[in-house]
Amino acid sequence: MDTLALVVTIAVALFFTYTNGFHDSANAIATSVSTRALTPRAALAMAAVMNLAGAFLGSGVAKTVSEGLIATPTGDQGMMILFSGLVGAITWNMVTWYFGLPSSSSHALFGGLVGAALAGASTVHWDGVLEKIVIPMVLSPVVGLVLGYFVMVIILWLFRNANPHKAKRGFRIAQTVSAAGMALGHGLQDAQKTMGVVVMALVIGGVQDEGDAIPVWVKIACAAMLSLGTYAGGWRIMRTLGRRIIELDPPQGFAAETTAAGVMYTASFMFQAPISTTHVITSAIMGVGATKRVSAVRWGVAKNIVLGWFITMPAAAAVAALCYWIVNLAFG
Repeated sequence: MDTLALVVTIAVALFFTYTNGFHDSANAIATSVSTRALTPRAALAMAAVMNLAGAFLGSGVAKTVSEGLIATPTGDQGMMILFSGLVGAITWNMVTWYFGLPSSSSHALFGGLVGAALAGASTVHWDGVLEKIVIPMVLSPVVGLVLGYFVMVIILWLFRNANPHKAKRGFRIAQTVSAAGMALGHGLQDAQKTMGVVVMALVIGGVQDEGDAIPVWVKIACAAMLSLGTYAGGWRIMRTLGRRIIELDPPQGFAAETTAAGVMYTASFMFQAPISTTHVITSAIMGVGATKRVSAVRWGVAKNIVLGWFITMPAAAAVAALCYWIVNLAFG
């Protein structure tokens, strides 16, 4: 039973990574596709490859997820907590994907883990949740918005005398680089989050000790599932990010992607903070769009997206808690 529980939990964790891939693939490529810098399939293929590469760039975010948010629970109860947390996250991912709402897979995962831990009377490291989740959740979109605005202002100033058609053609080419950088950052952030959960499952199952290095097969499996999910595509969310917030042109798309990628690399390497790719790119698009004129951004759509951000963690936590009680009733 213990081995079966471990295998099932790891399988569910990998399925979460797959849903994360198709849910968040829009983050990396929506701007490139909407400005016609890349075709959808070419953009998805490039994003899948870069996601795979990004997953191997570090392990700081994985460590935060596996050790910094909840005390590693033990035995069958521990496996039920992990399983329920993942089910909560997957459920919220599917709901928001269906409605085309770019919510955060990362915060769905964190909400699910915390909700399941509370339902299972396990310890939650609230200081870790505050420092590594809540503060970055509030700060990263603000930084993305402000930076996106200023990066776009600098681009407008630098190319103020350029031929508009030539400049747009040049920025379309530049967008293939910025989109690749964005996808690499997505792999660096999001594949590691699942690695952290799989490592917790292995510790609970007694396969490895807490603090051990992440096994290579875990890195490969998480990276591959994220890439497969990315290639499957998330067209509904791509439409929201690429068109409904604001109609982007290539210089704006380049500015938004460059800003978001910079914020993700800084959070990953300097702070080991698992931030939301969705939050950062969405806010960067808003900041970039506001340079045209503030009314150019469809703030009604933006408001619904932001509302989704704040609902994500409690909603995933509630589903995870409910799942824990059902699983505990059946197997506890």
